[in-house]
Amino acid sequence: QVQLGESGGGLVQAGESLRLACAASGITVSIADVGWYRRTPGKQRELVADMSSGGRIVYADSVKGRFTISRDNAKNTVYLQMNVLKPEDTADYLCYARGASGKVYWGQGTQVTVSS
Repeated sequence: QVQLGESGGGLVQAGESLRLACAASGITVSIADVGWYRRTPGKQRELVADMSSGGRIVYADSVKGRFTISRDNAKNTVYLQMNVLKPEDTADYLCYARGASGKVYWGQGTQVTVSS
């Protein structure tokens, strides 16, 4: 059974940083495509960052230069370092992992709130 558990969300002020973590079990993140989406009420879900199994990384234009996705293979965990946070980054952040079968697994999400 695959499980993804996010942590690290919270309430911060604009300009501050947060690091989100996504601990995986039942799937090996080093050989999976992994990433983060975010969703806000009334808005379409937005891809924030994606890292392929081969290490190719894609970021949303809105977070380029501020956010960094990484993975710790020993801990089987994916991270999203978020710097210079803005109020418009406020959202529920969800991690995902896609294994060789193509099936996508999702975490429950962690809320990030950035005050101005």
